[in-house]
Amino acid sequence: MALETCFRAWALHAAPAGGKDRLAVGSSFAPSKRAAAAPLSVGRVATRRPRHVCQSKNAVDEVLVADEKNWDGMVMACETPVLVEFWAPWCGPCRMIAPVVDELAKDYAGQIKCCKVNTDDCPNVASTYGIRSIPTVLIFKGGEKKESIIGAVPKTTLTTIIDKYIGSS
Repeated sequence: MALETCFRAWALHAAPAGGKDRLAVGSSFAPSKRAAAAPLSVGRVATRRPRHVCQSKNAVDEVLVADEKNWDGMVMACETPVLVEFWAPWCGPCRMIAPVVDELAKDYAGQIKCCKVNTDDCPNVASTYGIRSIPTVLIFKGGEKKESIIGAVPKTTLTTIIDKYIGSS
């Protein structure tokens, strides 16, 4: 997501008929006067710095993807509380709660770990914890399942439960 906001387009422009192909550096798909006046050859490296600086270059998605391979290390061995969202791409309520979980991950960064498990890709993990409907949010602490929340619930419901587990030892 952060990379999408930083996307920068570079256009290839062909030289006039009979000329060599050249790589022109521009800030849009239309060739600029500067690019037309001094195109770079394909073999050269551009030393000019881009005009647009990505403001979100250090942004990282806080919600991690857990699967059957990394489940034990990511969830069970974690010392901090872990919020795990069980979801599927075709599930409407899952799409409603996803931004809430993203916000919680940012709000509680360093205090909890937030993960999501796609039940279509990881049916064994889902069946191990008796996930019968989605979205389901489980709270783990010390490798044990502590809470289960079924359905698309408001952010306040989840924050109340998280606060209960980050405050206790």
